[in-house]
Amino acid sequence: MSKTFFSHPILNSPYDYPGKHWELDADGQPTQKIIGTRREAKFQAPIPKPKKRSKGQTDAEQQSLTFETQGLSDESQKYDLFYFINSIRAKVNAWRQIPNPSDWKVTPETVRLLQHWRHHNFQSIRPFFCQVEAVETAIWLAEVAPNGGVQDKAFLDHILSVNGEANPELLRVALKLATGAGKTTVMAMLIAWQTINAVRRPQSRRFTRGFLVVTPGITIRDRLRVLQPNDTESYYAQRELVPTSMLPDLQKAKIGITNYHAFKQRVCLQGEFTEFVQIESEFKQLNERFRQP
Repeated sequence: MSKTFFSHPILNSPYDYPGKHWELDADGQPTQKIIGTRREAKFQAPIPKPKKRSKGQTDAEQQSLTFETQGLSDESQKYDLFYFINSIRAKVNAWRQIPNPSDWKVTPETVRLLQHWRHHNFQSIRPFFCQVEAVETAIWLAEVAPNGGVQDKAFLDHILSVNGEANPELLRVALKLATGAGKTTVMAMLIAWQTINAVRRPQSRRFTRGFLVVTPGITIRDRLRVLQPNDTESYYAQRELVPTSMLPDLQKAKIGITNYHAFKQRVCLQGEFTEFVQIESEFKQLNERFRQP
């Protein structure tokens, strides 16, 4: 019996490189054909056939209209974005395939963490491939690309360029994961990588042990306490994200977790004064935490 998309939609293990995918046609519908490569990053939205359309209008024209209404009709922007994402994926994948750790162009501490995340026999929750790849991408950009060739450094130049156009005062890099993929785990892995390197290489400007995590609300803020190394449910130990020998280094991390409302300007009306004092107190606590050696 042949496998079809609807009876067997999942082709890859969440723990391995996604080496194949179901082909989709121009309308985002499955063709029942399996392609033996990773699906490239691109906008792919299945669009149901409209009940009414202009006379002679094709599915492709209808899809174009949908993208235009969503503000996604700039072909040059879409092409540049996808080209960048797919190119950096290819670079990270090629780097991942290098067998000798001494050729990875990263610190010994980073080598140890990468080997742990990729090969450790986890007794609890094993990181998904997408989680490891997200951290690998950050590591590649921070440690590998700066010491690479012209092509590698071009990625950094591109990131600096687009950040300069958007907000020259704040350098930002986004790692996008699907809902439920485990972004908290990725944050913990990033904090561990940076902190351990910063503690063991205090003279390096490439690493830090100070982190500010900004959440969309108080509920999420409270959930992220697992990022604190001394929390009873800390991910670093509970989920075995860090080798035991490296756990003491994490105690030197300075992690501030707050919600974005703390940055909003507020008018101190009589009924809001208590809330203002609470927010001001949180900022003072964060400042004190980061000032401590």
